[in-house]
Amino acid sequence: MANNSIFGPKIKHATSGNFFLMSGPCVIEGEEMALLIAEHLVTLSEKHKIPYIFKGSYRKANRSKADSFTGIGDEKALRILQKVGEKFDIPVVTDIHTEEEAAIAAEFVDILQIPAFLCRQTDLLIAAAKTGKTVNIKKGQFLSPAAMSFAAEKVRSAGNNNVILTDRGTTFGYQDLIVDFRGIPEMKKIGCPVVLDATHSLQQPNQTCGVSGGNPEMIETIAKAGIAVGADGLFMETHFDPAHAKSDGANMLDLKLMDGLLEKLVRIREAIL
Repeated sequence: MANNSIFGPKIKHATSGNFFLMSGPCVIEGEEMALLIAEHLVTLSEKHKIPYIFKGSYRKANRSKADSFTGIGDEKALRILQKVGEKFDIPVVTDIHTEEEAAIAAEFVDILQIPAFLCRQTDLLIAAAKTGKTVNIKKGQFLSPAAMSFAAEKVRSAGNNNVILTDRGTTFGYQDLIVDFRGIPEMKKIGCPVVLDATHSLQQPNQTCGVSGGNPEMIETIAKAGIAVGADGLFMETHFDPAHAKSDGANMLDLKLMDGLLEKLVRIREAIL
């Protein structure tokens, strides 16, 4: 459940009893697209009384090919993220990849996200913690849920107790991921809000074409199951034109489907409370 100690005063509907939502495009492609997506999601969060955090990567560091799109420029993208947060008075989250990026990104956003492949990087976790920002750690595709206790403890050891853990699936063979829903209650024992990433969990990495595939028609199923087993929040990347998105379009939710899905998820949340 959302709370002000984790997300700060900008979070709305923290007492609604709903799950919270981290959502936005995979990567910032420009100011207009970011503001349009944010405006749509803010409207839906008000309609459904869902605490909302805008998500957007200012740079993509983990790409399959050297010529894959990585971003529009770090400072430009970070300033767009800052503008989104200020315009709509909402928290904003973005990924960081190195210790140096932690302090830079912290000037523009409210939450620093540690990518799954980097969740064991001690110096990165501690650098993020020392900014004082909330730290969202994505569970490595190669780790058990219980092992995330050590990642959380690294952040806490630096004096920062504002930690979120996010499951984004576990490696299953070379080109697929699975979600073990036992991991949600398992990670909740660590004492952090636990999020299910319902879009990256359906990614199909390491395709021979050099572009990750996905299974977006299963997003609703994964999201429903996550709420049913007690996830505190959902992470869902979205775009108004996934087929032409510059990153991860194959596993993003079409923005026009978000309203209907959130309505169903809110009903499931109400049923389990």
